[in-house]
Amino acid sequence: MTGLPGESADDGAAAELSQRNAMALALDLARQGVRGANPLVGAVILDSAGAVLSSGFHRGAGTAHAEADALDNAAASGTNVAGATMVVTLEPCNHTGRTGPCSQAIINAGISRVIYTAADSTAEAAGGAAALAAAGIQVQGGLLAQESAELNHRWIRAAQEKRPFVTLKAAQSLDGRTAAEDGSSQWITGAPARADGHAIRSRADAVVVGTSTVLADNPQLTARDAAGRSTDRQPLRVVAGRRPVPADAAVRGTDGKFLQLEEHEPVKICRELYARGVRHLMVEGGATVTSAFLRAGLADELVAYVAPLLLGAGTPAFANLGVHTLADASRWRWDQTDGGAARPVGADLRLRLEPVPESAELSPELL
Repeated sequence: MTGLPGESADDGAAAELSQRNAMALALDLARQGVRGANPLVGAVILDSAGAVLSSGFHRGAGTAHAEADALDNAAASGTNVAGATMVVTLEPCNHTGRTGPCSQAIINAGISRVIYTAADSTAEAAGGAAALAAAGIQVQGGLLAQESAELNHRWIRAAQEKRPFVTLKAAQSLDGRTAAEDGSSQWITGAPARADGHAIRSRADAVVVGTSTVLADNPQLTARDAAGRSTDRQPLRVVAGRRPVPADAAVRGTDGKFLQLEEHEPVKICRELYARGVRHLMVEGGATVTSAFLRAGLADELVAYVAPLLLGAGTPAFANLGVHTLADASRWRWDQTDGGAARPVGADLRLRLEPVPESAELSPELL
């Protein structure tokens, strides 16, 4: 990256260092967000001397995008950002979804320069850089693109494959059991862990279980707060499998947000739900369903609630993954986003992991 026209070589190097530091800060802010239908994005606004005027990050589907959050924070503090530089970890979007286009918000704010990591090539959001340039704003891309690609490698893959981002949730004992030998399972984890899981449900577009879970546990699959009240935003409740769902099953509800897919194949389930507008899918089924998504390589994040108890026997959290030797193990890494990779939730421990990325997933050109 070069400096602005008219800068000396030394001035340009200093500007680049300031921009890299600002982008590193924006990436740190992005990591505070939650994974799901949208990528993790952070934004920092700089004055002409490289001082931070404002910053923001995206907190999940339906909330302000990072650019808008930074602009809102500036407005709330009475900070004038006209003529300033915005550094953002992804090309600003150019479409109207649950929120308006970030490109227009940037134009309206009078920002004079935008520096981003890599282009957003998704059909829904692409074109922000071109819109900014057409409005006379200086636009540069490519700064710390590899770091941004690594942060969002599974979201990138899901977007490329035109399928939902998949969160796999498990609640288990220390020795990896979801139920005791006699089948009892309510409750392995405590109320705080269950409430935390419900918070993920409320952000997801759909939650899926198998017919075995419905017939054995009769779950509601609604998103509820700590007091048991339904949250404002509810996921589509999906049951995958060919066995009939009883007419009085709790999962059917009365709000019309129930769907049975007579299908066991995760790829086909994801394709059908994507066509219905689902961009974030939460898998809460039993070992058969969760392991099917794992075998298919379709689990983009794993959230495991581990209770401090041992059962010794009972139902394992995961079924056969087709792994016959250690070299073929499904490998994951700790995910430090959204409160960290491991944190206590009541008496239980919440673990958050993501698949170890393949080298192809880290190419900035995939964005």
